[in-house]
Amino acid sequence: MKIAVLRCDIVSEACPGTGCFKAFNERRVKFADYDDNTQMVAFFTCGGCSGRRVFRLVRSLRKNGVDVIHLSSCMQMKNYPECPHIDTIKRTIENAGIKIVEGTHH
Repeated sequence: MKIAVLRCDIVSEACPGTGCFKAFNERRVKFADYDDNTQMVAFFTCGGCSGRRVFRLVRSLRKNGVDVIHLSSCMQMKNYPECPHIDTIKRTIENAGIKIVEGTHH
């Protein structure tokens, strides 16, 4: 199983992603169902509003065998900047035939 994490470009300026990686490495929270053979093969940002980078990167991830994209906790939680483009980003991922999991470490 190959997974990727998509996170908010704005939040990436203040967050190095350690919470997401720690949860994946310890197989906790939204990563609890993955076995030891699961690989996190990509950790990327949306490219900023309007999620301009997602379409291009999702196509590349699909070509490289990514099975699941996690939408990071920073894209989901109320105490972070609200993502006004989340629905479009989800549709882009779904249209590429990649499964979405909402959340990472919260």
